[in-house]
Amino acid sequence: MNALLDVIMPVFLVIGGGWIAARTGLLSDAAVDALMRFAQSIAVPVLLFLSISRLDLVAAYDPALFASFYAGAFAGFGLGFLGARLLGRPATDAVAIGFACMFSNSLLLGVPITERAYGSAALAGNFAIISIHSPLLYATGIMAMELARSHGQGLPAHRLARQVLRAIFTQPMVLGISAGFAVNLSGLPLPGFAWDALKMVGGAAIPTALFGLGGVLLRYRPEGDGRAIAMVMALSLLLHPGLTYLLGTRVFGLDTDQLRSAVLTGAMAPGVNAYLFAHMYGVAKRVTASSVLLATAGSIGTIWLWLTILP
Repeated sequence: MNALLDVIMPVFLVIGGGWIAARTGLLSDAAVDALMRFAQSIAVPVLLFLSISRLDLVAAYDPALFASFYAGAFAGFGLGFLGARLLGRPATDAVAIGFACMFSNSLLLGVPITERAYGSAALAGNFAIISIHSPLLYATGIMAMELARSHGQGLPAHRLARQVLRAIFTQPMVLGISAGFAVNLSGLPLPGFAWDALKMVGGAAIPTALFGLGGVLLRYRPEGDGRAIAMVMALSLLLHPGLTYLLGTRVFGLDTDQLRSAVLTGAMAPGVNAYLFAHMYGVAKRVTASSVLLATAGSIGTIWLWLTILP
């Protein structure tokens, strides 16, 4: 019960506060959009820059950590795609649904939950996972979608590569990660006042994004294929963290901090990017929107479960 009250509920109360503010009209749709634009385009990229630029890459970039987490993510994508096809969905819908199954809300939910549970010193694994999360999963989703749209004919390799790179490197979060790598690897010193200013902006990232997320979730309505939504919730909230835990403990022998980071990140609900990906292609929008909403609510219970299981 302490984990539920002390770790999980503060995070979801902030999300709930944003939902109430939007529901009562205290924040207009335009204000919610502006809040999320600041968070996603400025504050979150700054937070990622600060984290990656000071990350011990040799210690954090452990192949076992990545294998444990991303095996669960790609298993979710494959099973989500297959399940959607068995439910009669066209291939393009199935790709979007599979994408929702694998794209955890690694930053907005995974980081604050892990930090509240285990402290900021336990976040190295989270940021290592996050640093390749969007580029890797977006590249996978875009390539699968383009193949599905062309009925297996495929785009010319140079056009597909250009489209993937454009989609990835126009994301502010990826730009923040890239800048963090540049500073980390070059050892470029920044003056103290610059770090202090960046810390002020980065410190606003998580609370602002969580509050804005509540306002965004108000727009979603549980509608669409209930079986597909239930499948997304099961694969993202149960299969992904369960497989990650099994691999991390039985196969790769992750240490305690790595296991916590990998499993809790895998246990997060699909992020809003899952809906944005579906919206970008105009497919499975109702299912992905409903899955984001319902899985975010359902993750309160599953996160509590994993916090009781993890060492």
